[in-house]
Amino acid sequence: MLFNLPLRTAPRRVLRSAALALCLTALFLPDPGNSAEAQLSAPGASEELTERLQAASSVLAAGPQIDAQELLAAALSDYRTLVQVLYDAGHFAPEVNILLDGREAARIQPLNAPRQIKRVQIAVVPGPSFRFSRAEVTPWPRASDVTLPEGYAAGQPATTGTLRDAGAAGLLAWRRAGHPKVRMGQQTITADHRSNTLDARLTMAPGAQLRFGELRLVTPSAVRADAILKIAGLPSGEIYHPDLLAKSASRLRRTGAFSSVTLRAAEQANPDGTLDYVATVEDMPPRRLTFGAEYGSSDGLEITATWMHRNLFGGAEKLRFEARLSGLGGSSDIDGRIALRLDRPATLGPDDNMFYLLEAERLDEEHYTATQGIAGIGVRRVYSDRLFGEAGIWGNSILAQDAFGKRRFKYIAGFLRAEYDRRNSRADATKGYFLNARLLPFLGLDGTDDGLQIKLDGRIYHGLGSGDRLVLAARAQLGSVIGPSLSNTSPTLLFFSGGAGSVRGHEYQSLGIPVGNNSAGGRGYLALSGELRGRVTDKLSLVGFYDIGFVDSDAFVSSSSESHSGAGLGLRYDVAGIGPLRVDFAYPVDGGTDDGLQFYIGIGQAF
Repeated sequence: MLFNLPLRTAPRRVLRSAALALCLTALFLPDPGNSAEAQLSAPGASEELTERLQAASSVLAAGPQIDAQELLAAALSDYRTLVQVLYDAGHFAPEVNILLDGREAARIQPLNAPRQIKRVQIAVVPGPSFRFSRAEVTPWPRASDVTLPEGYAAGQPATTGTLRDAGAAGLLAWRRAGHPKVRMGQQTITADHRSNTLDARLTMAPGAQLRFGELRLVTPSAVRADAILKIAGLPSGEIYHPDLLAKSASRLRRTGAFSSVTLRAAEQANPDGTLDYVATVEDMPPRRLTFGAEYGSSDGLEITATWMHRNLFGGAEKLRFEARLSGLGGSSDIDGRIALRLDRPATLGPDDNMFYLLEAERLDEEHYTATQGIAGIGVRRVYSDRLFGEAGIWGNSILAQDAFGKRRFKYIAGFLRAEYDRRNSRADATKGYFLNARLLPFLGLDGTDDGLQIKLDGRIYHGLGSGDRLVLAARAQLGSVIGPSLSNTSPTLLFFSGGAGSVRGHEYQSLGIPVGNNSAGGRGYLALSGELRGRVTDKLSLVGFYDIGFVDSDAFVSSSSESHSGAGLGLRYDVAGIGPLRVDFAYPVDGGTDDGLQFYIGIGQAF
């Protein structure tokens, strides 16, 4: 941007000459230590503006033993820096004086630079605040969904930040109208010091509307070039739009096969009105091994391990192997699970992944035991970075024993799942919300009843105070089995309450439906949790929580449902790159249990 603005500071020619001479004489002059007292005064400036000036000053940031030559160089750079801060705040007629032991820094002869500097005085007179007398961006595309900043209008405070935002809005508007080669044209910005106004006219040079051309890979990769082009799905022939380009890059990143992805436009458009793009990718290591652990005083120790291959057949296919052991040292026997899942990207389209899964699981819970095997196939569609859905079909065979005896269940089940994540952080959210919905319609075989299982999980977060030092978090979990009777439903489809994932302070899956001297899972389930999280330091937080759970023999809970609740306190210690380490201490509030104090250790927030 070109500013036609008078600046009442030292002449620029003097500044350039002084800076050049300083560089030359620094080679020959000695380098004695210097302990200078520095202060900045800005009469007439607001407290916020004064703080911004102080934070921007290189002189004030200098160490106590900086030498005189370096201090003089810092003072010279401060002229421009401080003026820019004042321009950003809408003061276009400032005065800046920097005195080194009473001498203006810009007028000190470099060849006669002082050997020592004892005192630095920075005096800033901001001058009047300017307002826009005119604020234009021309031309502007028709029917654009981009709007100019509210502050970019006649009569509004004039700042360079608003000017930059207006220019960026103009470029974005033309890009979204299909002009990828738009650039900033002539800019006329004139300050009138008699009326303290700024006349701003920004001119766009949009260039031609273009369509997407071809995508070319220019870097070597273990992923095949044809697979990369297929996954990216650049919409060749369609009118350019920056969202479509970003979507192609996101598809490549989403595979997990690449550590970096860049799609860059060719320098020149093609004669047919298309614009080619060049893809630059960098591969991730093909294999990854991870471990996890969580411990509860009644649940025992749970250990998980995951091995993953990111590019199994050269087309960014992801093979994931999971193993879990839980109940180690707990009140129940040891459970185990192994699972294998293969994802093939862009199988049905650039946003659709086909996946195949195999699972074998042994469950030895307090109220039932079950051994089951699952084999299935499905499709995952990603609608955006925040929304995805899955659908598929699987076969399931279960041998279970519970309060109703030992039985075998066989199902052919369809599954539908959707997840929408608006949290600002997956590991430690302070605002936003999260929704997960699962539907499992199942067809029983060999005398097994048909039905439908529903699972819903909703979470919401709201930050309070400066920097979200207090966070209110709430969670609701709903489950229902519609169709079969309680005794003719596999216990793996029923619901229990209690433990780290539902009601803390009670043993894992301790609440069910009384059946004789035993308990069975319920067809209806509801768990509600609330937390108040307070940050004590940048790393340490305290948490207070209350959980309540309901289980019913019917498909939906009611006021007469079996219930229990728990409350407690927790500690969180944030570890960079991992998330908060979690320790919760919970005590049963209601529910007829003698378990006493329970504690839980894990990684990440409870929800």
